[in-house]
Amino acid sequence: MRRLEGKTAIITGTSGGIGAATARRFAAEGAQVVLADINVEGAEKVAAEIRATGGDAISHYLDLNEEASIKALIDGAIKHYGKLEILFNNAADTRVATMQRDAAIEFMDADIWDSIFRVNTRGTMLMIKHALPALLKSGNASIINTSSGASLRADLFRAAYASSKAAINVLTEYVAAQYGKRGVRCNVISPGLVVTENTREGQAHNFALYERHHLTPRLGEPEDLAAMATLLASDDGKFITAQVIAVDGGISTHFPHVAETRDGIDSYVAAKD
Repeated sequence: MRRLEGKTAIITGTSGGIGAATARRFAAEGAQVVLADINVEGAEKVAAEIRATGGDAISHYLDLNEEASIKALIDGAIKHYGKLEILFNNAADTRVATMQRDAAIEFMDADIWDSIFRVNTRGTMLMIKHALPALLKSGNASIINTSSGASLRADLFRAAYASSKAAINVLTEYVAAQYGKRGVRCNVISPGLVVTENTREGQAHNFALYERHHLTPRLGEPEDLAAMATLLASDDGKFITAQVIAVDGGISTHFPHVAETRDGIDSYVAAKD
């Protein structure tokens, strides 16, 4: 049995990467899917692929900077499908140009800080606000928010992005506390490095470093996050709420010297052989 049969889902940030992979997976699991993105042409391309394989999907324009755009998305989805059980807030401003301006605090431009929070945190809050009436009406709803491993530990750059995602972690707990008894669960997926078009453009030089520190044989793929989102959206995840779930190949679990120690052990074993 398909785990999302008969459910309606809105997914944001669907022109590629995690959002597109999740839209495909949700549709394959039986959901009716609304693919939302500021790049609506990209979202429609994915929606058309889903329809071509027998799935039920539409695309819709979304600008998380504008509350009117958020409300129009929610209203359009409900007008088309009549209901809503799943909301996956995946969209964020991860453009390379934005990340390059997200500097150390002493060099931080307040405008870039405000812009990142407006899209990532304020946008997520408003998506939840406007979706809640329909989600509550369903009596069995799931909200999933995409955060980041950057929200859980510090780095030398991207302080605004990390802080905006940390705020989403707390927002998730509040939503779960306020609406759980009324049938709405809310969780966070916290990815590590995921190989997407964006990360290839902005972080390919770090791939080998990240791979050394993963506890799995490979880097993350969008489909890995889609699998967790499917669990959380389905009744298989009905007792999971208010959680920040790392889907990161174990990179967040260990001391930074583990990779170097492993190299030493491997060299020792190779020498003995």
